[in-house]
Parts: sequence; C-alpha cells; structure tokens
Amino acid sequence: MTMTELSQRTGITMANLSILKNNKAKAARFSSLTAICDALGCTPGELFTIDRR
Repeated sequence: MTMTELSQRTGITMANLSILKNNKAKAARFSSLTAICDALGCTPGELFTIDRR
C-alpha cells in the first residue's frame, strides 16, 4: 500500500504519516494508531519494536 492510499484510508495527512514513518514523531495518537492498524489489518504490536540499547 502506498502512503497516499494509507492517507486516504485513515484520514491522516501525508505529512503526519511521513513523520511517523521516519521515526521523527515524539508521540502518536491512539486514534491514529488504531486507524493505521485497521487500514493495514494488523495489531499495534506488529508496528513497533523495542530498541534495548
């Protein structure tokens, strides 16, 4: 799925999706997270990893 299609399906702007994609976000709204998961058919756990540096 392209970023454009994800933006259209979720209602999240391309700018905000880009910030999330490039790890520039300091936080993510729960509503954005659920919208992305719904559009991608995944769970939040599939979107994140833990960096144990």
